Order: sequence, then C-alpha cells, then structure tokens
Amino acid sequence: VQLQASGGGLVRPGGSLRLSCAVSELDLHYYGIGWFRQSPGKEREEISCISTSDYSTYYADSVKGRFTMSSDEAQRAMYLEMDNLKPEDTAVYYCAAFDTVVVGSCRYYGKEYWGKGTLVTVSS
Repeated sequence: VQLQASGGGLVRPGGSLRLSCAVSELDLHYYGIGWFRQSPGKEREEISCISTSDYSTYYADSVKGRFTMSSDEAQRAMYLEMDNLKPEDTAVYYCAAFDTVVVGSCRYYGKEYWGKGTLVTVSS
C-alpha cells in the first residue's frame, strides 16, 4: 500500500493550493481517510477526515470554511482544496488511510497507512 501526496509549494497569503493524494491497493470505499499537517517544532495536527461509517467530513476549527476535502474512489485519490491560506498554514501535509475513522473527528483505529508528505509554504 502506498500513499503519495503532491501539490505543495510556495503561495502568498490569501492564495490557494490543491493537494492530491494517490492511493494504491486500497479501495477507499472501505477506509477512513484524512489529511494532517506538521510544522517545525510542533506536534502533528489533524486537518480533515472522512469517516468510515457515514462518509461525513470533519474539519478542524483552524481550517473550517477555508479547506475542502474530497475523494474519488474510482481514481483512488483524495484531495484537499485550500483557500485563503495563512502563514500559519505552513507545514508538511500528510494524507492517510485507516481501517476506522470515528464520525465527527479524526480519531482512528486499526491499520494505518501514511504518505510521505508535501510541503506547503505560505509567505509573502
């Protein structure tokens, strides 16, 4: 199983980026998926997750209204559309898949699969 995130880069404050994550050997219909990020010196932060039970999408307060997560089961891909980016959004962004993701959260259980991450830098 491999997850490969892409689409990161340098963007000015207020700008937009779209991250993609290609997933091999997993049928996304049966897995919870999510995006996380980590800034230097900080702990990993959950951004957005889609649950395994009702396929609802959870967003962290820090990104709610600015980020949109989606997935394409046929393409085995997930996406993170990021708008109105702020300098504090600067981080390495990771995509992940899990056996179970709890509704309304990014709490996960069971097997977990992580991509290598893509760097997003928001700076003028």
